[in-house]
Amino acid sequence: MDQFQFFQNPPSPPDPQALALVSPAAVAGAHAFHSAIPGYAPTPLVSLSAQAKALGIGQLWVKDESKRFGLNAFKGLGGSYAIAQHLCDRLGIPVDEHAFAALTSPAAREKLGEVTFVTATDGNHGRGVAWAARIFGHRSVVYMPKGSARERLENIRAQGAQAEITDLNYDDAVRLAARMAEEQSWVLIQDTAWEGYEDIPIHIMQGYTTLAWEIGQALDQPPTHLFLQAGVGSVAGAVAGYFAGLWRDRRPVTVVAEPDQADCLFRTARADDGQLHFVTGDMNSMMAGLCCGEPCTLSWPILKHTVRCFVSCGDGYAAWGMRLLGRPLGDDPAVISGESGAVTAGVLAGLCTEPRLASLRQALGLNEQSRVLLISTEGDTDRENYRRILWME
Repeated sequence: MDQFQFFQNPPSPPDPQALALVSPAAVAGAHAFHSAIPGYAPTPLVSLSAQAKALGIGQLWVKDESKRFGLNAFKGLGGSYAIAQHLCDRLGIPVDEHAFAALTSPAAREKLGEVTFVTATDGNHGRGVAWAARIFGHRSVVYMPKGSARERLENIRAQGAQAEITDLNYDDAVRLAARMAEEQSWVLIQDTAWEGYEDIPIHIMQGYTTLAWEIGQALDQPPTHLFLQAGVGSVAGAVAGYFAGLWRDRRPVTVVAEPDQADCLFRTARADDGQLHFVTGDMNSMMAGLCCGEPCTLSWPILKHTVRCFVSCGDGYAAWGMRLLGRPLGDDPAVISGESGAVTAGVLAGLCTEPRLASLRQALGLNEQSRVLLISTEGDTDRENYRRILWME
């Protein structure tokens, strides 16, 4: 049986200063920008009624981010918004529904020249940064940690990036990208933050909230429960923070899931000593997009006050979720969800069906009245592994 550890975070009022980063006004601005990009459309929010019945809950929604901009993952939202913010700042223009047209004009390219954007990634973020740099007419350089799938590397290169797999873990690859940005006068577009590097990560988090804005527009009532996956915690903090501000006293009970090989948020929450706790060394989980050992300093203050339960789990839960979504019951639609995208579905299934988790299920109030929201953050970004997992028993 795969490892499943959890920490029940004591309820506390959200921090207004932290929530201001993803306020409704900031979120509306990000959506206005994204909506003007050619190919933009809200990604599907599907209802899995047969699966909900099988799990003993009232309703199950899944936001399918494999349909985002043809990138098979949500990450292009953050990279494009942060790059647009940087370029618009240099041009002295606002980032709004007119920004895309302005940034892709000959006048903008003549004034800006060619800018090089650099990042480190397990795959999806780098692909999004490379795509955004390309559509705005600029360069990108991408460093990947050791063990990254070759398919993810080639998908990044297909967007025009100079990309390579290093012999470093994720967090050390981030440090390499930061050093190269300083030495080469490149612009670092990283989806985590540390002291002295905060503006661009703020814009990335705000970019992510477009998917949350779409959910808010699509639902007639808030979910009772929200399950989010986390690496550094940027998208989890962005989504949980936006919904806390949007739905206030009706905000959902939020559960955050991480791989047990990279559970920095779980460790930070459990320690509860005012310090961030890191995971170092190799992170051997197939949930590559979540194998990050150092929490984002911007998102942690949001997560600390909005998450009810932090879960650290083994790869078996991600595989369970991939099969649950990819091999649907009854008339439910199939959702192609990769390792990092599907772990929340596996964690939900475990909570609903495993006897050893009955007390936690009860504490979280998961029952036949529950309305549960999941976000499948990626599709089959490693197709070989996806096919292997989907049809194994």
